Amino acid sequence: MLTTVFYILSAITLATAFLTILTKNPIHSAIYLVICFFSIAGHYLLFNAQFLAVVHIIVYSGAIMILLLFTIMLMNLNKEDERHKSGLTIIAAVASFCLVAFVLLAAFLKSMPIIEEYYVSGEDYQSIKVLGQVLLDEKNGFMIPFEFASVLLLVSMIGAVLLSKKEEKISL
Repeated sequence: MLTTVFYILSAITLATAFLTILTKNPIHSAIYLVICFFSIAGHYLLFNAQFLAVVHIIVYSGAIMILLLFTIMLMNLNKEDERHKSGLTIIAAVASFCLVAFVLLAAFLKSMPIIEEYYVSGEDYQSIKVLGQVLLDEKNGFMIPFEFASVLLLVSMIGAVLLSKKEEKISL
């Protein structure tokens, strides 16, 4: 039974993730992303991590999606107003993607021994106190990646606002 639910949630997660990327309409893309977030919360429930599931729904499906929708609405994405992207912009976007992917991969590889260390010790992750110690511990914590993610979200929102500003045409 749990395996079937897992496969169904996995299919929903993968389908909505691909639809988020491939959909042309940004509002539909945001809706698919919300569905993807809810299915990921379902995975947390399968792992018996109710606290993480609720926090994931509140933080990502609530706060982050509202910020994303405000940013989309502020940008006013129209096909007629879209400028042609130069080669330098495309190269910068690819370089930024590779840098973020490298940082995420390095953080994932660094976290593997820490997870195994706590897993072998048999600590209970359902306790919020233990979860906070694991995530924000000074010795093995994730405080720096957590702060890096918050600054990254702030910079991306500021960048979207700056990109959405209309250039004033000066006519003589």
